[in-house]
Amino acid sequence: MAEAKISPGKKRFGKLLGLTLVGLVTLFIVFNVGSFGGSGRINSAPILESNGRYKVDQLKYPKYTGRKEKATFVTLARNDDLYSLLPAIKSVEDRFNHKFQYDWVFLNDEEFTDEFKRVTSSLVSGTTKYGLIPKEQWSFPPDIDQQRAAETRRQMKADKIIYGDSISYRFMCRYESGLFYRHPLMQEYEWYWRVEPDVKLYCDIDYDVFKFMRENNKKYGFTISIKEYEATIKSLWATTKQFIDQHPEYLAKNNMLDFISDDEGSSYNLCHFWSNFEIASLDLWRSPAYSAYFEHLDKAGGFFYERWGDAPVHSIAAALFLNRDEIHHFDSMGYFHPPFHACPVDDDVRLSHKCDCNPNQDFTWKGYSCTTKFYTVNGLTKPKNWQLHAE
Repeated sequence: MAEAKISPGKKRFGKLLGLTLVGLVTLFIVFNVGSFGGSGRINSAPILESNGRYKVDQLKYPKYTGRKEKATFVTLARNDDLYSLLPAIKSVEDRFNHKFQYDWVFLNDEEFTDEFKRVTSSLVSGTTKYGLIPKEQWSFPPDIDQQRAAETRRQMKADKIIYGDSISYRFMCRYESGLFYRHPLMQEYEWYWRVEPDVKLYCDIDYDVFKFMRENNKKYGFTISIKEYEATIKSLWATTKQFIDQHPEYLAKNNMLDFISDDEGSSYNLCHFWSNFEIASLDLWRSPAYSAYFEHLDKAGGFFYERWGDAPVHSIAAALFLNRDEIHHFDSMGYFHPPFHACPVDDDVRLSHKCDCNPNQDFTWKGYSCTTKFYTVNGLTKPKNWQLHAE
């Protein structure tokens, strides 16, 4: 067979074509191939800028465009709480809020500093709002006997009762009990989630908790329940019974008296929801029942003549003025407020929600917790393994 011959001209053309293709492929690689970004597309490699920093493609969460409830986070804080508050904000944002981007209201009895506003707003995915508490709401009511109140503080300090001699703590308890929801910044909202410094969420929350509350007719949600320090609320139940005697119409038909009393209302068993975590309807506190109840308590002076806390006040009100099925235990969130942990003890729940807590530290089913009682009086099914974590 005769050998095929290629002319010199065609050889040069083929070589030129090959070099051209190599060059085009090289240019494509240089300008388009780099490290793969989180979005799945190919990004250019980081570029060193003139200021000595690398320019990189940053992954940004998409703006949430679904329907949102009229809801906000609310935090009562001072400027010096900033750096103990940041991990709490970051935890809530990482576990929940970056998905839904709800607003966050910060309240203070002093003006927030520019640093506080700048740093907190950088962490919150929703809109941040900063409010000043009116002086008349962060002070002694005019009818309080200052001498009697001072004597209470001296005695509680001698008795080594925590915050027993603190004036500001009493202002805080009174404000959280019956005044925070009256702030102008809160008026556009129907729901709130209370967050405090030093708290942490342990588990992913992949659903809108505010939507859950509305759709399931829940009005108050908690994670931890506990018994109150009796020395701080000696007359709270007697004062409450006076109110109920005067206003029996405010009692819910299917109330949860059996959660807060073991003797059909003769005495208070000290059980309450730990109010440093609350997800609740603002309509509960704005209701005629609670408005009248708080006014009754405020006139009695127990926030200052004793040391009534907002946790037992809110809990007693929720138990009496709501139907029992309107109160919800968030059992799969995982929550920490020093010194107590709420960690799902059901392995399936804990792992499916990517919780990073130790179930052996869970407080939920311990003897000093009231959550076992909450499940018992409401006929609820306890989670798998709960007995392994009870005392």
